[in-house]
Amino acid sequence: MRLVFMGSPDFSVPVLEALVAAGHEIAAVYCQPPRPAGRGKKDRPGPVHVRALELGLEVRHPASLKDAEEQETFAALGADAAVVVAYGLILPQAILDAPVLGCLNIHASLLPRWRGAAPIHRAIMAGDAETGVCIMQMEAGLDTGPVLLREATPIGAQETTAGLHDRLSAIGARLVVDALGRIAALTPEPQPEEGVTYAQKIDKSEAQVDWSRSASEVDRHIRGLSPFPGAKCLIAGEQVKLLASRLADGTGEPGEVLHGLTIACQSGAVDILKAQRPGKRAMDAEDFLRGFDMPKAIG
Repeated sequence: MRLVFMGSPDFSVPVLEALVAAGHEIAAVYCQPPRPAGRGKKDRPGPVHVRALELGLEVRHPASLKDAEEQETFAALGADAAVVVAYGLILPQAILDAPVLGCLNIHASLLPRWRGAAPIHRAIMAGDAETGVCIMQMEAGLDTGPVLLREATPIGAQETTAGLHDRLSAIGARLVVDALGRIAALTPEPQPEEGVTYAQKIDKSEAQVDWSRSASEVDRHIRGLSPFPGAKCLIAGEQVKLLASRLADGTGEPGEVLHGLTIACQSGAVDILKAQRPGKRAMDAEDFLRGFDMPKAIG
């Protein structure tokens, strides 16, 4: 098929690569404009932008798709379909209608659960036993369109957002190639009205760990916010990022250091498996504790 690809972050890159490997013609790649980054705050292209150029593809990065001229330029590509994954801009109706087969979105949840911006984080933080990927026919509402294909996958007991992100990206890449290969035979299924939840964008204000919660809640909080923005707690006056954890045996006052990096919660305890001090690299628990005097309690 002749496709337009629309995506921006790391999550989208394997999908673009899979479409190219499957032999589809990519008429253009749309992504977010370069953003200031690094010490010099110079404009830096995002992951999809970089990979598309490496693949010799045309890249477009309009700040908005609301302009009529921009919409005409998009329509002039004559695409059979657009594949959209974590693009970052709202698609006006004129864009949704332009491709012959419309716009297909790869969404990292089992819709209608976790519509919205942060489905991977929220699934882990909520303690969901499973999540997955849906290939959805896009419409004007927020992730409300009918689903063409879906695939579920369990969430591991120690899985972080980083690990689940990579697994779902690979599933999405495989699933959309499958959907495009037999799209005429697929029947779009409307999403049920029951079970709708919304995955609000992660805010940095959510990062602070609350040890007065249960161990399971704290553990899910740490894993769900890893690697970004990273759950944080105060250790010896430093805001330390907690990047991996597991449930542990032990009881004590909330925030009490039972031993090593095992911390008591309101009920139960968690082992911190990986942590990062300000300005330092992320370390496993053994390396973190080497030469570091842990206090009796943390905040």
